[in-house]
Amino acid sequence: MRNLTGQSSRTVTMWVMAFTLVAGSAVLSAAGAGMSSNPLSSLFSRSDQLREYRALRRMHASTEKAKHEAWLEAWTELKGGRFSYQIVSERGSETVRGKVLRAMLEREEELVNSGNVDKGDLTSQNYEFGEAARDVDGTRVVQLKPKRNDPLLVEGRAVLNDGGDLVRVEGRLSKNPSFWTSLVNIVRRYARVGGVRVPVATETTAKVKFVGNSQLDVVYEYESVNGRTVAVSELQPAAPAHTAARSGW
Repeated sequence: MRNLTGQSSRTVTMWVMAFTLVAGSAVLSAAGAGMSSNPLSSLFSRSDQLREYRALRRMHASTEKAKHEAWLEAWTELKGGRFSYQIVSERGSETVRGKVLRAMLEREEELVNSGNVDKGDLTSQNYEFGEAARDVDGTRVVQLKPKRNDPLLVEGRAVLNDGGDLVRVEGRLSKNPSFWTSLVNIVRRYARVGGVRVPVATETTAKVKFVGNSQLDVVYEYESVNGRTVAVSELQPAAPAHTAARSGW
């Protein structure tokens, strides 16, 4: 994988902004939506809240035109309100690893440990929620409208299963992270692990000037949730098969 220089290096530096801003609240998003006026309020009881965890995070980033690609695996942990990580393996473009994947972890550490992570949470402070309805294909959805233009917030919808549980959040960032990026779309998938709703995969795409379509995939494999050791078999549903296949894991 060749190194990036000059303009290419600068554009990849801008590319990281398309992803790091949506990553910081990924693990805590949807933890605190409890307002009675929120149609999602019944989904978030105190027992539902993710207070601590330890998980192996598998990350993959790639660009279309520049043809750069990298992978990184890291143990991530939230304990006592503090986020930490330890990288265990990485390969591919050094620039992408440093300016995108490692930068994502650094950004998340900064947001969580500074107490700013709630700015991206799925709460009534950040969103206006539509009434629960059925899509044309029968999917149960709740429309999400950000209360402010913010690259931490998604304009789109929450998708629920027939039991009313959150399956995924999907949409477009309400504000582009920079002049260099546009059309930043995100799909964040959820499941229950150890009885607690947690994110299990995030898929993000963006258009970046001079780089083209860029993609970031993240899969979370939990070892413990809220102090309880959990097994992989407890995770339902599993992360999308196409994500793992495309990422080469």
